[in-house]
Amino acid sequence: MPSACRSWTPDSIPDQTGRLAVVTGANSGIGQITAETLARRGAHVVMACRSHRRGQAALERLLARAPGARAEVRLLDLADFASIHAFADDWDHDRLDLLVNNAGVAMVPFARTADGFESQFGINHLGTFTLTGLMLPRLLASADPRVVTVSSEGQRFARFDLDNLNAERRYRAMFTYLQSKRANLYFATELQRRADAAGLRLRSMAVAPGLTRTNVLTGGANGNRGRLYATLTRLLVRVAFRPTPEGAKTSLYAATVPDLPGGAYVVPDGPLQLRGEPVMRNQERAIRDVTTARRLWEVSEKLTGVRFRLLDHGACPSHPVPDV
Repeated sequence: MPSACRSWTPDSIPDQTGRLAVVTGANSGIGQITAETLARRGAHVVMACRSHRRGQAALERLLARAPGARAEVRLLDLADFASIHAFADDWDHDRLDLLVNNAGVAMVPFARTADGFESQFGINHLGTFTLTGLMLPRLLASADPRVVTVSSEGQRFARFDLDNLNAERRYRAMFTYLQSKRANLYFATELQRRADAAGLRLRSMAVAPGLTRTNVLTGGANGNRGRLYATLTRLLVRVAFRPTPEGAKTSLYAATVPDLPGGAYVVPDGPLQLRGEPVMRNQERAIRDVTTARRLWEVSEKLTGVRFRLLDHGACPSHPVPDV
């Protein structure tokens, strides 16, 4: 199995010409770097963004830096199941080779999604679960489909509570965020187990970016926390966090290394997985916790109404069973 490659850089990425990729949250931060790098290497990148204005601005920046790149913007709001269904229903390409589940929120004040779920659980996990399920037939139409889901090094400290997924009891922003990131890892590994059991060629990986300078702590809902919060958070991010391109390395590694096995968890190899070169680390508690992953999957199907029926049946992608 591949291990840390200290000489690996985004320049090591093989030619991606002919590959069709979706990157969620591609208008800023790690998502923007991921989308731009894949496009530079020849992939056709669909930038899935909640705001058309911000997405279009990101696309213009991408094309200015990489003239001739193939990229487009499509609307996708992971906080709204209707938006996710519309994204999948409007898909007009013949397949999808790579889905990078990058978009998410972090430690935001309590809020609910359009469908009534606590926002961190609803966006980070249920939105990701729904999108992947609805895009599964398109993924299985690819010769080499891959799903990369962005978790967090902080998931190691989560106290996962299946009875409090939706903040049914006390809401604590940090606790709920870490739990949602643990859910991302459970989802990615359970997706691989189910694909393997169905005899399908899908590869599902999870990644942790490490401490990275993005707007996840200052943008979106966190933008309403006041001037003092914004000032202190920006100072912390600038001093303690590494540049965004460094944080995108694990996503790009998981998305492009040819012989990376399905089920891999790619993290920085430095202390506490906070910085360093990409490395596989498959001894995480969540990877071994098959029972909780399976229970979370079953709960997620009920909450979203989305079933990954192709995994249940091992159906031929050319005659897909409906997802829902």
